[in-house]
Amino acid sequence: MTDGGADARSGHLPVMFGQVMEGLRVVADGTYLDGTFGRGGHARGVLERLGPGGRLLLMDKDPEAVAFAQREFGADLRVAIRRGSFAALAQWDETAAGLDGVLFDLGVSSPQLDEAARGFSFGKDGPLDMRMDPEAGESAAQWLARADEAEIADVLWTYGEERMSRRIARAIVARRAVEPLQRTGDLAGLVASVVPRQRRAPGKPDIHPATRSFQAIRIHVNRELGDLEDGLAAAHERLRPGGRLAVISFHSLEDRIVKRFISAHAKPPPADRRLPEASVFVPTLRAIGGAAKADAEEISVNPRARSAVLRVAEKLPAELGA
Repeated sequence: MTDGGADARSGHLPVMFGQVMEGLRVVADGTYLDGTFGRGGHARGVLERLGPGGRLLLMDKDPEAVAFAQREFGADLRVAIRRGSFAALAQWDETAAGLDGVLFDLGVSSPQLDEAARGFSFGKDGPLDMRMDPEAGESAAQWLARADEAEIADVLWTYGEERMSRRIARAIVARRAVEPLQRTGDLAGLVASVVPRQRRAPGKPDIHPATRSFQAIRIHVNRELGDLEDGLAAAHERLRPGGRLAVISFHSLEDRIVKRFISAHAKPPPADRRLPEASVFVPTLRAIGGAAKADAEEISVNPRARSAVLRVAEKLPAELGA
């Protein structure tokens, strides 16, 4: 596999591959965790840089991704695989000795989007599911069938920043009174019937009216932002001094959480004269650069990289803040 190219076995395009490898700064005998294995594009790059004494830990909620990891990496004695959310990475005994790098590649993987049966894409008609782990929790269809209008509107506004959230929620409640929403095509068509299509600048594709709604419902069903907050805290706990945290976000809500987390551990909070003097701030992270984005060449090959933002931070030795 070449930097930024497709994994020959899966056809998956690992987003910002070169920048991620540079950010993680893999050492041959280190221990690294990929909390969002997907189809292993980044994981394979880490493994290629590890020596015989290195260790690679792989996690994913998706049973299909875990099965792929077992087939492709399971025979390598340097690799351990666990099905589950990266939010619980600190509960995995394999991480107890500490980690030299942690990667989270957030959002939905290309195979999940491309498979209509998973229900993630409004462009492919399929069951209205959207669960990254199809064996856990409520599907999107189940949640939409029971949530009240106010809850639906709140989710669409909070996680999708959808300005027409109340209108869409009202339409969903009215439709389900007649027949349940069971297919992605049904939901996409309903949203499109009440939300005008947004026009883009010449040369850019129009945004489908259901884009923000599908994003919001997916985030809610999978508890993505809560898992991200828990996963960042767990990664911070398990990183060794000098270890690197690399996170790829695909929308502003995710990136805002990552940016604030790194800043909260790297910079002292602003002083407030009205409050008693706070205890001495001890930084535990150092931001490595700022928000990095995919270059034009990568975007031309992999349009899904257009919205990707990479942030990297390094765990500081305790004595630096003492």
